[in-house]
Amino acid sequence: MESESSCLPCTPDEENQIISQLNNADASTSIKEGDLFYVLSNRWFIKWQKYTGQYLDDLSMDDHITVSQLLPSPPRPGQIDNHHLLVNTQGDDFELIRTLDEGTDYVLLSQQVWKKLHDWYKGGPALPRKVISQGDLKNTFAVEVYPLRLQLIDARDARQYLIRISKRASVGELYDQVKLLLGLGEERVCIWDYFNKKKHLVLDVEHKALDEAQLQMDQDILLEVQGSVFWSSGLGMDSTGNGLALVPVEPSRSSVTIAGGPSMSNYSTGYLSNFYEENSLFPQLKDVEGGYNLRKMTKEDKGGLAGLQNLGNTCFMNSAIQCLVHTPPLVEYFLDDYSEEINKQNPIGMQGQLAISFGDLLRNLWSPGRAPIAPRGFKAKLARFAPQFSGYNQHDSHELLAFLLDGLHEDLNRVKSKPYIEMKDANERPDEEVANECWEIHQARNDSVIVDVCQGQYKSTLVCPVCSKVSVTFDPFMYLSLPLPSTATRSMTITVFYGDGSGLPMPYTVTILKHGCNKDLLQALGTACCLNTDETLLLAEVYEHKIYQYLENPLEPLSSIKDYEHIVAYRLHKEQEGSIKLVIIHRSKEKKLLGTPLVTCLAEGPQTTADVQNAVHKVLNPLLKTKACHPSNWAHTSMEDGSASRTNADGAVDNGISEFGLGTDSVDKMELDQLFNGVASFNLSLTDEKGLSCSLMEDDFLFQPMDRLTVLLDWSDREHDVYDLSYLEDLPDVHKTGSTAKKTRQEAISLFSCLEAFLKEEPLGPDDMWYCPTCKEHRQAIKKLDLWRLPEILVVHLKRFSYSRYLKNKLDTFVNFPTCDLNLEKYVKSKAAAAGSHVYKLYAISNHYGGLGGGHYSAYAKLIEENRWYHFDDSYVSPISEEEIKTSAAYVLFYQRVQEKGDESS
Repeated sequence: MESESSCLPCTPDEENQIISQLNNADASTSIKEGDLFYVLSNRWFIKWQKYTGQYLDDLSMDDHITVSQLLPSPPRPGQIDNHHLLVNTQGDDFELIRTLDEGTDYVLLSQQVWKKLHDWYKGGPALPRKVISQGDLKNTFAVEVYPLRLQLIDARDARQYLIRISKRASVGELYDQVKLLLGLGEERVCIWDYFNKKKHLVLDVEHKALDEAQLQMDQDILLEVQGSVFWSSGLGMDSTGNGLALVPVEPSRSSVTIAGGPSMSNYSTGYLSNFYEENSLFPQLKDVEGGYNLRKMTKEDKGGLAGLQNLGNTCFMNSAIQCLVHTPPLVEYFLDDYSEEINKQNPIGMQGQLAISFGDLLRNLWSPGRAPIAPRGFKAKLARFAPQFSGYNQHDSHELLAFLLDGLHEDLNRVKSKPYIEMKDANERPDEEVANECWEIHQARNDSVIVDVCQGQYKSTLVCPVCSKVSVTFDPFMYLSLPLPSTATRSMTITVFYGDGSGLPMPYTVTILKHGCNKDLLQALGTACCLNTDETLLLAEVYEHKIYQYLENPLEPLSSIKDYEHIVAYRLHKEQEGSIKLVIIHRSKEKKLLGTPLVTCLAEGPQTTADVQNAVHKVLNPLLKTKACHPSNWAHTSMEDGSASRTNADGAVDNGISEFGLGTDSVDKMELDQLFNGVASFNLSLTDEKGLSCSLMEDDFLFQPMDRLTVLLDWSDREHDVYDLSYLEDLPDVHKTGSTAKKTRQEAISLFSCLEAFLKEEPLGPDDMWYCPTCKEHRQAIKKLDLWRLPEILVVHLKRFSYSRYLKNKLDTFVNFPTCDLNLEKYVKSKAAAAGSHVYKLYAISNHYGGLGGGHYSAYAKLIEENRWYHFDDSYVSPISEEEIKTSAAYVLFYQRVQEKGDESS
């Protein structure tokens, strides 16, 4: 009985409650490795959330906007449909599209929640995924949405097979799966890492997990089966009879060393030397762990022009790396012997492994030659210590830079045991004294090449708005994240209709920020049409004389509204928010739709046909024709209270139905009086919101309370003689781009205006209140930042991306930044002579092209010795002129201090 009842339909509230209880139970249970989660289409899930009311609970609304006025009553969703998430929907081989984004394309549900939803709705297909541990972090788990996908090549006949296996599976499990797939029994087999069609390393069963073997998504692995020769420890003997035969390989006899320093074999996962470059089917390409016996290097080796192979959406990583490996002080440091500074004991570091891996990569990139390098070893280290960057989705190059700078600092921190130092109160001491003391305390715990060249110091001032208590602190920074002041605006024309029939429809043109949302449009439109405090606006898109959609989410970006669309707004009274919305669609004698739909409200409770007829009369009232106020003599005006009026030829204002001139040429006075008084009936039919179905509305219909009722109004000659339909026709476009209209380019902003926006005084947010020691209360203090101490390398992050739960946006604003002589002297508050020069020159840029999720990263970097710029686009490197590097794609800027004359230490 229990299983049968679980399939019975529940009310929306019951479904919501059941799923919420399951989610709460899941939240109280610890996730462990091997747990199952299910991938579910977010498109379907949002429909279910709207149906059950979950979607509304999270919307933060303005006081003038209420949920019930914006949202129709959503239908029950159909069967679960995950097919649009799949590459191939044929058969049972369900492979997810590689670029899906959690929260946008899909959601992850626990096994219990999936089972319950599937019981109710059926459909599918089911897409279960296992929880795996992440990297070296304890008790850190993630759902493996994309298991490792490998292309197995059988050396015996060159046949290829697709292998799907967890990246946390052992190499032994890979061998077992391959043997089972090919029906191999006791034969001796060996599987090679065959990345880029080159033999790199025999996969040894001693490896703990596949991710430690550095296998990449979609790469090749090569299977060789021994007929008569014994295999041991990855040492190969000749195998004959095919073109992919094994060639003897000697294991590496020496550990990778750092610039002649002590052996670091415990910290380097070196590959065997690559003896197969000449046999490669692809262009020559190095592997970072190529068994290099590194020596102390210099820039005289003429390197720095090698590209980085894209390992699957790793352009963000390649862009960040190229900027860092072309940072002059870091190049000098990592080309020298830095082995003595590797901190293996730092509990918040990575045992030096990140620094060693980055150093190896930098040395390879500065080695002679331009062969692209595959940074597989570095990516594997990154996944171990920063699981957020694992997988094959696009990430943020600035977030990676922030992690790398902080991680390199901890791995190279010269302080082996951080002392505890208690901060002293300022006690009205001079800022210079307090700032120097804070910097010394910081350096006593943090001392590395990163601190030496990349860290500066802020002055942060907080002022209590109640007692005026002032708090000043001096904090270190690694980079500046600057906002982009928006100068781009958008003109939008919206036609406002009166839901109570108190005025004529009126178009309003408002100007708002281009990257705003529906809420901004509603506020601007409310101001333009003098919206009363007891009124609200319902936005809708009209297409082919029907309401195509209601713009229900106030936080939806305005970019979703196109210039050629027709958007209307209906003025409705807030007190009617619980009543039925009556939508009136107009139809001609030829049964074709015409005009613009009207929306009004019926009273609360059950409604009759007569109530609907009266509501239609009321909302059509402003369209009445009279001899005294013929449409040809009307002019649109806007009264102070927001109601539209009609002005006749004599200048008299008519706000309603005049006592005079009620007759028309074709309708006698009695019939017109009947129409005005709601006696005569319109020809109305019930229909759906698309105006497709149609059933005549009888006189004795009784409508129970519902969210929305849609009717068709048939316009006969009588209606055309009494009402002027022209006011419902020819809706203006949101923005008319006529031949005379000039497209103005978005105004460029300067880097200095971004810096000034960052440094301006502003109140803290309500979620970031400051505890005032005088008031003993949390206060929304006024905060002011100032630059106090600037580093040798200044990293400037332009905040092009903004994220919230409902809104993701990218600003493509062009920022005009100096390439040389960036003078920040007036922004630095410290006047100490030791502060050094405040003038900087640009040497690298991390670029981002395109929109969110589907964009691409590249880098521009300058070879200082050549005084020449290059474009690093993954594997491809090409020269570029300095005039070409200024683009709206600039995302992270890298500046180096210009030495003052006679100063060789800067």
